[in-house]
Amino acid sequence: MKKYTITVNGTAYEVFVEEGTAAGIAAPTPATAPVSAPAPAASTPTPAPAAPAGPQGAIQVKAPMPGTILKMNVKVGDKVEPNGLVCILEAMKMENEIFSENGGTIASINAPVGTSVQTGDVIITLN
Repeated sequence: MKKYTITVNGTAYEVFVEEGTAAGIAAPTPATAPVSAPAPAASTPTPAPAAPAGPQGAIQVKAPMPGTILKMNVKVGDKVEPNGLVCILEAMKMENEIFSENGGTIASINAPVGTSVQTGDVIITLN
């Protein structure tokens, strides 16, 4: 058994951890109240979800959060690779890169630079 001292928010806790095999590792036995670890924060922005919509199998790139379109990296007629960067969305004073989950050709730009969008608003449509 190993003894560790863990400090959380200025309070020290003594924790005893029992060693075992990979098949049967014993649960740690804390000397005081158990301490849960904080959830890890996302390190990078996630790509905007793309969903099929409309006729001819068009794909929509939607806003993942409310914000303002700061920069458009494509124009109508451009070809976009899967996971290609299509625009920059400013939200809460941060620049978020918006990617197209699928590849295709830009059919329309529904939210040009300067447009305020809400979560789920269509930014770009691909064919």
